[in-house]
Amino acid sequence: MDPVELFHQVAATVPAYRAFLAEHAIDPAEVTTFQDFERLPMTTKDSYTLRHPLPDLCRNGEIGDMIAVSSGSTGEPSFWPRSAADERVIAARFEEVFRDSFAARERRTLAVVCFALGTWVGGLFTVNCCRHLAERGYPITVVAPGTDRREIARVLPELAPYFDQVVLLGYPPFLKNVIDTEHLPWAAWNIKLVTAGEVFSEQWRTLVAERAGIADPVRGIASLYGTADAGVLGNETALSVEIRRFLSDRPDTARALFGESRLPTLVQYDPEVRFFEEHEGTLLFSGDNGIPLIRYHIADEGGVIPYERLLDFVRRHGFEPTVPGPERPFVYVFGRSHFTVSYYGANVFPENIAVGLEQPEVAGWVTGKFVMEVVEDAGRDRHLTVTVELMPGEKPSDETAQAVGASILAQLLRLNSEFAAYVPPAQQMPFIRLREAGDPEYFPPGAKHRYAR
Repeated sequence: MDPVELFHQVAATVPAYRAFLAEHAIDPAEVTTFQDFERLPMTTKDSYTLRHPLPDLCRNGEIGDMIAVSSGSTGEPSFWPRSAADERVIAARFEEVFRDSFAARERRTLAVVCFALGTWVGGLFTVNCCRHLAERGYPITVVAPGTDRREIARVLPELAPYFDQVVLLGYPPFLKNVIDTEHLPWAAWNIKLVTAGEVFSEQWRTLVAERAGIADPVRGIASLYGTADAGVLGNETALSVEIRRFLSDRPDTARALFGESRLPTLVQYDPEVRFFEEHEGTLLFSGDNGIPLIRYHIADEGGVIPYERLLDFVRRHGFEPTVPGPERPFVYVFGRSHFTVSYYGANVFPENIAVGLEQPEVAGWVTGKFVMEVVEDAGRDRHLTVTVELMPGEKPSDETAQAVGASILAQLLRLNSEFAAYVPPAQQMPFIRLREAGDPEYFPPGAKHRYAR
C-alpha cells in the first residue's frame, strides 16, 4: 500500500476527512511524499469518528451494506459500516491461517463460530469471512452457535464426525472454558482454534492444546489481531508462533526486543492492505475500510518490526525457526494500557497474572478468568487483589487460594522486573479471592470479561 496514494483517495472521497484536513489547514495537494504523510495529524475516535455524521465518514458519503458495533469496552459503542468487498480483502487473513496452518485445502473442515452473534463485530463478520473461503473452493462448512454453550454442545457431537477437522473460533477464555467443562471427545475431532480479542501466554497455548488433543500447538492454535474499526489487521503464522514460543522462555531476550516484561501478541500483516506506524509506543494504522482511516490511533500499545530485523534478532540469540513463513513485516500488540493496574508504582499487566494461573499445579482448579484490582483497606494500605474464577464444581478453600497466590507471585517476579524492584517483599504476595464459576458480580455468563478494575 502506498500511504500517500491512499491519503489522496480518502481526501477526495470522504467528506469527514476533507473537513478534518480543513480544520487543520492542510491542503491535500501539498502532501506528496512519505515525509509529508508522517506529518499529518493522527485521527482518533474523539477527534474524528465521533465528531462527524456516519455517512460523512464513508466513501462518497454512502454507508456500506452492513453495520458492526464495537464492544464499548473503552466507552460508548461505535458503529462501523463495511461492505462485502471489505470482507473479501480481510478474508485473506483467515485464508492464510486455514491454508498454511490447518491444511484446510485438503481437509473437510467444520468451522464453529463461537464469537457473540448479533450487531457485535466478531460473530457475523467471522461467519462471512469463512463463507468467502468456501466460495474460493475450500471444503469448509460453517455453523454458528455463537456463545450459547448448550448449542455448542448440541451441534458438535452431531456434526463433527462428518469432518476431517473442527475449527473453533472465539475469544480465548471462552474457548478454554468450553473445552475444560464440556465433556466431549475433543481429541477425536482433530480440533483447531482461531482466537481474537485478547493476548494469551504460550503456557496458555500449551495447556489448551493438551486439553483439546491438539498435537501441534504451533500450527493448531492461531490468534488474529483485529478491531471493530477495521476488521482483521494481522494474523499469527507458524513462524510468528515459533518465535513467540522461543521468546516466552526468555523474558530478558523478550524485554530487549519489545521493551516490556510482558509478552505481546506477535502477528504478521500484509503491507499491501494495511499500513502501520509506531507513535510513542502505540500503534497507528491506515487502511481502506467501510470507514477509510488515515493515521488512525487505535490506542493499542505495541510496535512494528521488519521481517529481516526480527529474523536477525532471534538468530543472534541462538534461535533458527524450523517452519517457513511469509516474508512480511511483524506487528506486536500488548493491548491497551487501561487494562493494567499500578501497584507501588509498578505496572501489573493481566498477562503476568494469566501465566500464574496457567501453571500445572493450579490450572486444573481455575478457568483462567480473573479480575485484578488494587484495594485499599481500613488502614488505607493498598493491596494487590486478584479475584479468580474456579472451575465448575470447585469450592473455595484456603489451600487453593494459597497455591494460586504463590503461583501468581512466582510468575510476577519472573516476568515483571518492575514489580520485583518496586514492590516491598512484604507486600508482594497478592491477596486471592476465589469465586465459584459464573459468579454474578465478577464473572457473569455471557458478558465481555474485563481483567482489571
